[in-house]
Amino acid sequence: MTTVLYPGTFNPIHNGHADLVERAAEIFDNVILGIATSPHKSPSILEVRVNLAREALAHVSNVEVIGFNTLTVDFAKEVGAEVILKGIRTVTDFEYEFQMLSMNRILQPGLETVFLAPSEEFSYISSTLVRQIASYGGDISRFVHPSVAKALSNGEVG
Repeated sequence: MTTVLYPGTFNPIHNGHADLVERAAEIFDNVILGIATSPHKSPSILEVRVNLAREALAHVSNVEVIGFNTLTVDFAKEVGAEVILKGIRTVTDFEYEFQMLSMNRILQPGLETVFLAPSEEFSYISSTLVRQIASYGGDISRFVHPSVAKALSNGEVG
């Protein structure tokens, strides 16, 4: 059984992330969405992001959402992931993620990385843009799960 780790901050999780998880769930036996802590955020914010991701992905049977605060390669080893999944929207994303792939190969030989591009209808969505639109009271319902939209409008995620 192959386990893939899809790591990130998911601040917040959006429909582009969910699209990648859904597609990865068809390719891999187990998908772990690993939500990384931010040293600048309180631990309660991580818990909120984990819970929102669990709600947004509840319809995917072979996904588990876990928060972590270690190196991604160490977390991958801890959860038994043989593969890291990274989403690529732009050339800039690829340049950064390719650099990370190379570093991860040195830190954890044998740990593979695969890249998936989001479906076309989600390729323009980013967490930063979602947060910006929400901060001005804009309608983000087309970009995120309803529970995420509610949390953003209530100021629970940031």
